[in-house]
Amino acid sequence: MSVSHAQNFPKAGDERFNNLKNTISDYLDIKGTYRTGIEDQEKIAYQKKQILKLLNATQEQWKDYRWQFRNRFTGSSQIAGIIGIRDEELKQLKQVEERFRFAISPYYLSLIDPEDPNCAIRRQSVPSVLELDEKGSLDPMDEQGSSPQEYVTRRYPDRLIIKVTNICGMYCRFCQRRRLIGQCDTHTAGDSVDKAVAYVSKHPEIRDVLITGGDALSLDDASLERILSALRDIRHVEIIRIGSRLPVTLPQRITGSLVQMLKKYHPLYVNTHFNHPREITGESKRACEMLADAGIPLGNQMVLLNGVNNDKFLVRKLNQELLRIRVKPYYIFHPKTVRGTSHFWVTVQEGMEIIESLRGRTSGMAVPSYIVNGPGGLGKTPILPNYMLCMGKNKAVFRNWEGKVFEIRNG
Repeated sequence: MSVSHAQNFPKAGDERFNNLKNTISDYLDIKGTYRTGIEDQEKIAYQKKQILKLLNATQEQWKDYRWQFRNRFTGSSQIAGIIGIRDEELKQLKQVEERFRFAISPYYLSLIDPEDPNCAIRRQSVPSVLELDEKGSLDPMDEQGSSPQEYVTRRYPDRLIIKVTNICGMYCRFCQRRRLIGQCDTHTAGDSVDKAVAYVSKHPEIRDVLITGGDALSLDDASLERILSALRDIRHVEIIRIGSRLPVTLPQRITGSLVQMLKKYHPLYVNTHFNHPREITGESKRACEMLADAGIPLGNQMVLLNGVNNDKFLVRKLNQELLRIRVKPYYIFHPKTVRGTSHFWVTVQEGMEIIESLRGRTSGMAVPSYIVNGPGGLGKTPILPNYMLCMGKNKAVFRNWEGKVFEIRNG
């Protein structure tokens, strides 16, 4: 004889479950106003058509990453008609461009909404007279002082960075390395890269190497493979990482041949850099999915920027959409005090509010670490809301994401 055990499940209208929904009702009401590039594809397609006409180019050329690189716009006057820069503003921007380099790929230009004076894409990519502000430092992280070998940055015991180029698909207006961009495109010379790799080989404690720049994926496949192969031949190098914003700013670079080459050097990780939902387009989605299909884990490193993404609901939408294209939100970086970027700076309180608004209200996979970089090369330090209220010999007291207090046995 079977024995059935009655289950006293809560009723469908149980107050507890209604309250759970209510905790995110404010986000559900507003999230549709934060449109991804996929959701706003008609407007972006129109801008793309205007750019192709301006450059007398074809759809096939648009898909070619080499064409995208060759046709980056390098002066505000070149794009004034596309995004509506006024003549008086152009005169101001010329002063900025004489000090800090400007370049934007045709693809990333197409994401700018000319009807939105506060467009987050424009704010990240088009020069502003606010960059003439003298606050900050050109090298606030003291990368030069953290360099035991040219083009190497080392701040931690078991990992380091090798900078292999100064080239990017688009030069972000908040770039921490704008001092290295110069006025011409330059890959790091082969012999300098060899010396950097040799430094790694001489230090068996180094198990993790990040290849960055500039943008590491701006190298051609053969040059990049030469570096990956040399690092993979070092027995104590366990992990190789690539830092690249090209899946965001020039996603055409992610080709079948590139992906097939990268697959040979697992374990290989790629950290990319989405800052706003509008950067998630059909093309950037395809690029990320190609890398993910090759078994390459993808992480996102967002920089918290005033007027771009210092909004708790926008960040929630961004992180949820990133997971849909198989990119794990990894870090939110507090902005660095780079000279010419003070208009992007935010308070730590803003960042704390964003992190706390994520916990419990979305999946843990959508909650990155909020990081401040210690000035002068002191490294990454996480900033966390205080969930532990007190700890005694026999118990510890906490609050949860809803603010409810509980205690657990300690030991």
